[in-house]
Amino acid sequence: MSRFIFIVLLGFLAMPAHAADAIDDAAFREAIETFKQDVAERHGFAASTLDLWFAEVEQQQPILDAISRPAERVRPWHEYRQIFLTERRIDGGVEFWREHADELERVSRELGVDEQIIVAIIGVETMYGRITGRWRVLDALSTLAFAYPPRAAFFRRELEEFLLLAREERIEPRATLGSYAGAMGPPQFIPSSYRAYAVDGSNNGRRDLFHDWSDVLASVANYFKVHGWRANEPVADQATTGRQWNGTHPQNSLELTSTVGELAASGYMFPTTAPDNAPAMMVRLDGVDGDELWVGYHNFRVITRYNRSLMYALAVYQLSEEIRRGYAEAQRP
Repeated sequence: MSRFIFIVLLGFLAMPAHAADAIDDAAFREAIETFKQDVAERHGFAASTLDLWFAEVEQQQPILDAISRPAERVRPWHEYRQIFLTERRIDGGVEFWREHADELERVSRELGVDEQIIVAIIGVETMYGRITGRWRVLDALSTLAFAYPPRAAFFRRELEEFLLLAREERIEPRATLGSYAGAMGPPQFIPSSYRAYAVDGSNNGRRDLFHDWSDVLASVANYFKVHGWRANEPVADQATTGRQWNGTHPQNSLELTSTVGELAASGYMFPTTAPDNAPAMMVRLDGVDGDELWVGYHNFRVITRYNRSLMYALAVYQLSEEIRRGYAEAQRP
């Protein structure tokens, strides 16, 4: 996860208005001891191993501050878009594609996920692996698990998943860095996603999302495959309103609550190759000059499963299209 906290995989869309405060250190250590005993009993960890791993864990107030003020909650779409649709990020995506062209082609062919989407995800998440997080994952997850009540249960599960991941993939947990929410590597997988969706793209017996680009690319593609990506199908189309429009828009949703035909009959006009019975959603965002309307299809919804945000999904899609055009142009004689 990059320093742009609003792209967090968890999609925190409703957080408290004020930052949480760190708890008493004695209470923090007591909570850790209880957690260690529980994990040791249920998963067979040696007490000495957990003592070693948690010996220097500290709660971090900056993490509590960051999770309490996600910029995505207040930033309008036209400002959010400007962060990702830049020449630097587009050109970086084209160059990244060139550097990994053979591997991207293979992964795309085997897993059925379009290459530009894989590239765009990594571009949005970490600027192609350049900004992957500066926090010790143990500190980040422990802080949120034991000092952030609104999401404590969720982060205790993620902390447990991280310990299991460290054992399974031979990761040194005390040295592992990530985002303030515990997301790791160029694709910014949280521990449960790492364990569930990461794959061994290089066939070397490990799933390494920190150093092995074959594993990274294959794992991003596998995430999309598992969530139902359909290669070469449309993602989204910009829309306008026509005479039949009744003057109101449906409420934004992360689900496909309509169909192409129903939206067209409601007075929305948009170019599409999707059939009338294709599931769709109407997305209304704050553009520079007022409402900006988009019709999202099945693949658009799949992007929101990587981060549960409409703005995130549209930024990924638009960046992917710019990268695709740039790469095609670069391939011309």
